[in-house]
Amino acid sequence: MLAFILRRLLSGVILIAVISFLAFVLLYASGGDIARRILGENATADTVAKKAEQLGLDRPLLVQYWDWVTSALTGSLGRSWFTGELVSVSVSNRVAVSLSIVIGTTLVSAILAVVLGVLAARRGGGVDGTVQVVSLIGFAIPGFLIALVLVLVFAINLGWFKATGYVPLTTSVSGWLSSVTLPIIALSLGAIAAVSQQVRGSVIDAMSRDYVRTLRSRGLGTNSVVYRHVLRNAGGPALAVLAVQFIGLLGGAVIVEQVFAIPGMGQLTVRATTLGDIPVVMGLVMAYAIIVLIVNLLIDLAQAALNPKVRLS
Repeated sequence: MLAFILRRLLSGVILIAVISFLAFVLLYASGGDIARRILGENATADTVAKKAEQLGLDRPLLVQYWDWVTSALTGSLGRSWFTGELVSVSVSNRVAVSLSIVIGTTLVSAILAVVLGVLAARRGGGVDGTVQVVSLIGFAIPGFLIALVLVLVFAINLGWFKATGYVPLTTSVSGWLSSVTLPIIALSLGAIAAVSQQVRGSVIDAMSRDYVRTLRSRGLGTNSVVYRHVLRNAGGPALAVLAVQFIGLLGGAVIVEQVFAIPGMGQLTVRATTLGDIPVVMGLVMAYAIIVLIVNLLIDLAQAALNPKVRLS
């Protein structure tokens, strides 16, 4: 187990290094006249040249990348070109906000998807058909449209939740719940649809296996067979889909955070890319890459815990 974790961490470090290099090259190569964009079109050529020198943009690209890497290894990702704020501080604050929403969405999606998937697999008939229709609707309706409807109905018309803004959990638990409930619902529907279908298919497949018939012949009840044995074997594929959904939710949160005016990674990504604030974009790219690496590692470990027969390789 330890050797597996170390191998995955080593491959993850290599992957992050490759991602950082490609992102750096693409951002700087396609950035155009970065110094002029920062200063504005009315800036003189001399002022632009001095700004480029100040930012180190007059040096070779590989030298700039090496400077960025050595600085990043010490924990410094530089400062925003437009606000002057430390990138590490800006990104870490936004990561905490986005992860609170994405993790909440994942937990809600996992619980409801398991309930619906098992229900559809066990009952079949009209129940299965209803779950299939609900899943199809969840797939078909975009998250941003669901978000707009939720704001209109539950925030503006009924006044049950805040329409925009975010309250940190450390400030107020009730305020935090009020600010994240609608975003979580907006992001959950698509994830529930995907994972519930995977759970349904895996449970149906597992229920037809010989070990299930053996367990039933020994007098075990249906609930015991399903929840103690079938779900354990069907959980692996569902976890894989849930991991993909988690990563997708990081991207889907970009639009939802814009709708609810939540100061998360999505909102910062839109602003930084629009302005061309490359240090901030690089910080966000690294944050996304590290989160994806950690999620994949945790899913592999969880699958091994659910099914000891799975070899970690």
